[in-house]
Amino acid sequence: MHHTVSPVGILRSCFREKFAIPRQPQLAPAARGVLELLPPFDTGEAVAGLEQVSHVWLLFLFHQALEEKPRLRVRPPRLGGNKMVGVFATRATHRPNGIGQSVVRLDEVEPGRLLVSGIDLLDGTPIIDIKPYVPYADALPEARNTMAADAPLLIDVHWSESALTQAHSEALRLDEPVIELIEQCLAQDPRPAYQKPDPERRYGAQFWDLQVRWHYPETGLIRVLEVVPA
Repeated sequence: MHHTVSPVGILRSCFREKFAIPRQPQLAPAARGVLELLPPFDTGEAVAGLEQVSHVWLLFLFHQALEEKPRLRVRPPRLGGNKMVGVFATRATHRPNGIGQSVVRLDEVEPGRLLVSGIDLLDGTPIIDIKPYVPYADALPEARNTMAADAPLLIDVHWSESALTQAHSEALRLDEPVIELIEQCLAQDPRPAYQKPDPERRYGAQFWDLQVRWHYPETGLIRVLEVVPA
């Protein structure tokens, strides 16, 4: 039996490329976006009452990772990228039907769009459903996951003087928490876990319309070098 789904909206995100997106939602509270609802959901009727909710579940499509042949085993980054486990034991992007879910903070409700934060979704992600987060049912104190029992350890993020000045200026232009966003995302170390970076190697990622470049001058430390328009 085959089913088809149609997006109810498209997420306009601060993340313009996959590299450096947090691997789980809520790890970067400064990561913000706008969910633009599509007809017939772009009126006030579809979101009436949603202003009573602080968080929502977004069901979405991994639109840049869709695959015809399903994977039965994957290499989750949390295990160093070298150990294979069953796809259903992970939240890897390689899903049998390309469907993902994220719980995000709902900052504002407007007819035709939702302002959200704490996101881990790429710009242009098709959203296929929106559901309210229900604390008494969704937060389970007895739940366990021994593969990912604790949040990942953070690494220190330092700034060059010029990069910090650039980031302050761009934050004013965009009216977005640029510095906080960069620090929260880079502190989680976006490199593949198996990489051992050369101190001279430069890394880069795009946040909003900004290109951010950094390197690892020593173990456990990131230094932001540049924040410029992409």
